[in-house]
Amino acid sequence: MANNTVTMDKLVALCKARGIVFPGSEIYGGMGNTWDYGPVGVEIKNNIKRAWWKRFVTESDNSYGVDAAILMNSRVWEASGHTTSFSDPKMDCKHCKTRHRADNLIEAHSKGTVNPDTMSDEEMQNYISEHHVCCPVCGNFDWTPIRTFNLMFETSRGVTDESQNKIYLRPETAQGEFVNFLNVQRTTRAKVPFGIAQIGKAFRNEITPGNFIFRTIEFEQMEHQWFCKEGTDGDYYKEFKQKAFDFLTDLGFKAEHLRFHDHDKLAHYAKEACDIQYLYPMGWQELNGIHNRTDYDLSRHQEYSGKTLTYVDPVNGEKFIPYVIEYSIGADRLMLAVLSEAYDEETLENGETRTVMHFHPAIAAYKAAILPLQKNLAPQAKELWGRLRKFFSVTYDEAGSIGKRYRRQDEIGTPYCVTVDFDSLENATYTVRDRDSMEQVRLTEGEIVAFLTKNCAF
Repeated sequence: MANNTVTMDKLVALCKARGIVFPGSEIYGGMGNTWDYGPVGVEIKNNIKRAWWKRFVTESDNSYGVDAAILMNSRVWEASGHTTSFSDPKMDCKHCKTRHRADNLIEAHSKGTVNPDTMSDEEMQNYISEHHVCCPVCGNFDWTPIRTFNLMFETSRGVTDESQNKIYLRPETAQGEFVNFLNVQRTTRAKVPFGIAQIGKAFRNEITPGNFIFRTIEFEQMEHQWFCKEGTDGDYYKEFKQKAFDFLTDLGFKAEHLRFHDHDKLAHYAKEACDIQYLYPMGWQELNGIHNRTDYDLSRHQEYSGKTLTYVDPVNGEKFIPYVIEYSIGADRLMLAVLSEAYDEETLENGETRTVMHFHPAIAAYKAAILPLQKNLAPQAKELWGRLRKFFSVTYDEAGSIGKRYRRQDEIGTPYCVTVDFDSLENATYTVRDRDSMEQVRLTEGEIVAFLTKNCAF
């Protein structure tokens, strides 16, 4: 089982060694929990996004995509409530000058038995005092009072200082879907219920606990908003809970590594809300959220913009502001879960340990690696590589023994290795090795194309 062998340290080391994820700005000493995706990692992450888009947009009867601007009119964030209520309870250690989230301190001290989401700032302050919760960095108990810090990054727009106006880097992608509700409905002639989806960058100026790419200040969200009529919202909420769960199990997640967690304290806009949690190396943590946002978002934007966002039913003429069922999942957080779930260490018959990433083939960076058995077969192997990469993302490797090359591909999760040997010159067949079973079959080039097409689909 992947979760029995994986640790965050092992994942970070593997990701750096194999070009999956690098520390951000590393040659300058890094920058507070920022990360760069390498040649292998960017392919995996893009494949994750493609799989999500295929499932929730391409294969949907009535969902449409947008790519909204990162910088939006600041009134958007007033309407959404982010300028007044989007904040974290933070405390500074007076001794070592480090800053911490009060809710994280409580959760860590109680080992998850206390849920700070249900507590007010005063209650959190009292808990920390009564239980003598010390600074996790220096071990001292010398805190400032809890203060709230808005999580949005501020910037300004304007040519001169006098003309500058405050704007924000978006803290979520959802508002771009809400403000485009009527644009999408009008241009697609969509009838409620219908969905709007988006994949894009978001930014939050928050303290991060350092769990690799789990929570970062810059991240990518995959969000789907389902607009429906009041009264049908409860059923659609249940439906998207199941769809979100099925997407994960279809990607290869074990059901026992996933669980639903209903919110104890609902956001001001929510009628019902839950997370799907995953058993990460650091324990159970939120992977994605499903929320019944009611008609809050469209109503607020209608109020603040002065533009009607009322939907008119083309059949009976009924007018109403739709309810919204939101399904939101972070691409980076899902990437970490995919890495954690795939990681395995196997003891082979000869006593050696094989590190292997059991990615779903559709998610793997490369569907196959083309390997010449010996370097003098490189010309034929490169010709095959050139032909196959017109159909698939495939890689080529001729450095080192064939065994070492297999191991390198196992560590980045390549599902199949195609070896060009001397028999290939005689009968135009190639050895295809399976990553998981390590079994081999011989196939012609045409059979390889059909084989990869079938086995690497999502």
